[in-house]
Amino acid sequence: MTNEVVQQCRQELHHHLTNELLPFWIDRAVDAEHGGFITHFDQLGNDSGEDEKSLIAQTRSIYTYSSAHRAGYGEGKLAEMARHGVDYLLTRMWDTEHGGFYWMTNRKGDVLNDQKIVYGQSFAIYCLSEYTLATGDPRGVEYAQKVFDRLQKHAVDTCYGGYFEMFERDWTLKGPGAAGGDRKTLDAHMHLMEAFTTLYECTRLPLHRRKLLEVITLLVDKIMHPVYGTGIPQFWADWRVAPQIKFDIIWGWDRFTEDGIKREAEDNTSYGHNAEFAWLLIHALDVLEIPYETYREQLHKSFAHAVDNGVDWEHGGVFVEGSHSGQVYDREKEFWQQAEVLIGFLDAYRILGDEKYWKAYENVHRFVMDKMVNHPVGEWWPLMTRQGTPIWTHMSHSWKINYHTVRAVVQSIQRLDKLR
Repeated sequence: MTNEVVQQCRQELHHHLTNELLPFWIDRAVDAEHGGFITHFDQLGNDSGEDEKSLIAQTRSIYTYSSAHRAGYGEGKLAEMARHGVDYLLTRMWDTEHGGFYWMTNRKGDVLNDQKIVYGQSFAIYCLSEYTLATGDPRGVEYAQKVFDRLQKHAVDTCYGGYFEMFERDWTLKGPGAAGGDRKTLDAHMHLMEAFTTLYECTRLPLHRRKLLEVITLLVDKIMHPVYGTGIPQFWADWRVAPQIKFDIIWGWDRFTEDGIKREAEDNTSYGHNAEFAWLLIHALDVLEIPYETYREQLHKSFAHAVDNGVDWEHGGVFVEGSHSGQVYDREKEFWQQAEVLIGFLDAYRILGDEKYWKAYENVHRFVMDKMVNHPVGEWWPLMTRQGTPIWTHMSHSWKINYHTVRAVVQSIQRLDKLR
């Protein structure tokens, strides 16, 4: 690793961010007629017409524009976009009777699905806290705290710890099985960690600090594998490992079998999630002002599993998932795993000091720039073959949005600046 190589990577990312990626969203995302954001675009960047606005896509978009503005991009345009999104979120998706945000509206703002899904509520906390940090608008943190308080009242499992995740509109816990009321997940708890981190950064309230520390302890002690330090996707309420199934209310586009059960359902872990968890934990420790050494063993295991098993040294990029012990199951290349390991490997190199993480970063950086970015359009392909040929070709929908891509480039630039 040389300063020249670091500078080259930084320049490439900065050009992509300012000339391709942010312009893609600035030019087409704002719904000037109905409010909020249009989030469905085909491979050419054209509106593909789906009549929906999901909580996850709206909140992730608000986070993206707020955080990019906070990082110094957009010359004020991104702050105005974030404000536009918050206006829609608070007026059309907030449940004035029961609290919390609805899961789905149509483009006009009529409620299509009024359920309360903790995964979505976590992103509301995350984006609204970031929005206040970026713009100073107090509405963001006001509603972030309202959601936080609802989760403490309705979602906390006072018996086994952690949070239940699937609720009806009135916060009645949903049923078992595909309804998800008897399950807990890595995904939701990891995103609660990032949400509570940003909320605490915004408020500095002791309660928010305490709840952030609780969810960190839960992730490290219950959700990460006791031997390999890798993320286990799903659990029963009492934290016994559960087979990974697809819920009726889906988030993400992971590939399941026809019966809705993941192949190797009790022994699979995501290389992207492990790297994402580790760098989000590092960021939480920074905000909490806790030394990295406190969790050094966990950080080492999470990063080492991803770099030792997940990196494709032949074709570039990182695989989707494999077993906790190391076998690779899915060798395709999905956009969000590439995004998260870019940030994670830079943090791993900076903190652990092992050159293999820099080599892994360069590998994934090159794959993203040469294969995954659809340069004529500006965004990233969602899913590719191992060799880098697009399988899915849309540029955006409710699950493939700007949160991973923009955040990865903004955060990677900041980390490369620290290495120069």
